[in-house]
Amino acid sequence: MFVVTGATGNVGRELVRALTEAGERVTAVSRGVSGVPDGVPHRRADLTEPESLRLAFEGAHAVFLHDGGPGAHLLSPRDIVDVAKRAGAARVVLLSSQGVVTRPASASHGGTGRAMEDAVRGCGLEWTILRPGGFHSNAFAWAESVRSRRTVAAPFGDVGLPGVDPADIAEVAAVALREDGHAGAVHELTGPALVTPRQRAGAIAAALGEPVRFVEQTREEARAQMLAFMPEPVVDTTLDILSEPTPAELRVSPDVERVLGRAPRDFADWARRHASVFRGGGTATG
Repeated sequence: MFVVTGATGNVGRELVRALTEAGERVTAVSRGVSGVPDGVPHRRADLTEPESLRLAFEGAHAVFLHDGGPGAHLLSPRDIVDVAKRAGAARVVLLSSQGVVTRPASASHGGTGRAMEDAVRGCGLEWTILRPGGFHSNAFAWAESVRSRRTVAAPFGDVGLPGVDPADIAEVAAVALREDGHAGAVHELTGPALVTPRQRAGAIAAALGEPVRFVEQTREEARAQMLAFMPEPVVDTTLDILSEPTPAELRVSPDVERVLGRAPRDFADWARRHASVFRGGGTATG
């Protein structure tokens, strides 16, 4: 049996789907229940309260650990991993972040993210760490402005990064959970090419078949907007990456193709699959 934490998030939802379609028994774990597929057992639990995970992890062969997202600084990594170990899990796959190694001075990446990785490495179980770059699904933040005004506003419009499709992250995670040969591996996950915010807006326009205007924000405008839903250290690190990516952050990794045997999906593919969200009347689903 497989346990997926963060099961209603962009990666977790796709992972639950991938595992169930492969015929595996899955328990979905999240703070809320929205987005859990029909027929999949669900447990409400919170990574910030490790003991709340105890019943959810019972009987698990392998556990997928979400990195905690914006609330990662509230986690107690060693306690979370200890609950999985005491529940009898033999394998853990951690969703970490590329920033753990590319931004080691960042409290959110080099601090909290590194602590989570260290806890997994030292737990005594088989472990695999996934380090994705930025998600294609971050573009969901543009959904309202595209629906209402056919406009995308973002900073650093011509700086490209090799973002990754959450569905690809989920498929890699499913392989690492189900198959041998990934113990002790760190998979860096990116898309197939550098894509700028301006190009992403163009891909959404193509998916809709309608023009979408791109408006370049200043760093200050973007920062004020992001602070409404992200902690300040995460905002500042994110803006640093978006404005002046390091060579490592610009690198297109071969790991998705190496694990899955196919090229990673590009942003245009993601935009086509989620066009209804930007057209109106859709729901963000992954």
